[in-house]
Amino acid sequence: MERIKIGVFGVGRGMDIAKNFMLQNCDIVAICDKHKERREAAAAKLGETVAVYDNFDEFINHDMDAVIVANYFNEHAPYTIRLMEKGIHVFGECISNGTMAEGVELIRAYEKYKDRAIYMLAENYPQMLFNREMKRICDGGSLGKILYAEGEYNHPGDPCDTRFKKTYNYFEGHWRNFLPRSYYVTHSLGPIMWATGATPKRVTAMAVFAPIEGDVPTASYGGDRAAIITTQNDDGSIFRFTGCAAFGAHHNAYRICGTDGQIENLRGMGKKVMLRYNEWTKPEGAPTETLYEPNWNDPDEELIKKSGHGGGDFLTAKMFLNCIREGRQPEHPFDAYSAVTMSSVAILSHRSVMNGGMPYDIPDFHTEEARAQYENDRETPFWGADGSEPTIPCCTHPDFKPTEKQVELYREVIK
Repeated sequence: MERIKIGVFGVGRGMDIAKNFMLQNCDIVAICDKHKERREAAAAKLGETVAVYDNFDEFINHDMDAVIVANYFNEHAPYTIRLMEKGIHVFGECISNGTMAEGVELIRAYEKYKDRAIYMLAENYPQMLFNREMKRICDGGSLGKILYAEGEYNHPGDPCDTRFKKTYNYFEGHWRNFLPRSYYVTHSLGPIMWATGATPKRVTAMAVFAPIEGDVPTASYGGDRAAIITTQNDDGSIFRFTGCAAFGAHHNAYRICGTDGQIENLRGMGKKVMLRYNEWTKPEGAPTETLYEPNWNDPDEELIKKSGHGGGDFLTAKMFLNCIREGRQPEHPFDAYSAVTMSSVAILSHRSVMNGGMPYDIPDFHTEEARAQYENDRETPFWGADGSEPTIPCCTHPDFKPTEKQVELYREVIK
């Protein structure tokens, strides 16, 4: 089998992803990152055969089949478009576009270049063991018509964790310091879209304001602790999910309910799922309630178990490579249209939050009419790569900011 040549743009998260491609008949041939220390550390791990760049304009001209796009969270779209123009396949982290206008530009580029460049959203949480099992049960039909699903990506962090600040949040204008609670949405929304096949069409959201208090190192302007998002979907079902929340104890929790039964993974119980039916709707010979840990049933099980994010990193890379080798675009919800839909949910749910829960329609970017509506919409809560300031607040209390003491401690940490 011919070895596929992979480039990595953004070696922080990108190198974690790259490990899974190296296990699957791929060569990491080039890396690009503007941070000297990270670039050199990645190069040392990969060896002398890898080309090292600090400039994307030079990196993009390297001989590569595909690129892992893992630069800053909100800055993927412009680089993705340039790669597709050049016929290079894209494995894109997190949300595909930081603004609605970028979503328009990404879809227009995708439609122009889709015959020569594959785009896949590198959303890995659907491939966690319990989420794969929920997909299997939904596909089997025993739950009946799917009516409702929940997704929670709950990731509270220790405000005194200085290692995290140094590694992941290392300057005051960093996107994490201006991240609205609704924006980091794919880990909660992606799994339930995949399992059910549904696509959000309308969104409303509200947030909980509970900023970090005390003399701890932080420069975050996001005082909200969670955004609770609700969507009406194209099949009539309802989703309720979070962005990246920070309440209670850490968990990734999902629940899917149909007319005849429901399945969920139970918080605090590892990979176990609970499958339940009513006495009058259960399949013949099945119990009404089953608590169990699913099996992988995959020939790559040992590699999957060693992979990050519950095996999701390996399996998502495998899906992308299959698309390349078979010459096809990925399916819902990993395709370009689904990626831009999820990003639209992230962006428009924040607008809903800031407008008292007002509902917003999610545009169907298959149509030029929808694209035209948003082609000039560049509102953003983030600082731009060119130094431009945020155009909208990232928090329900627009005047909220960290205390002078918190920022002073943060600056000491990141020196």
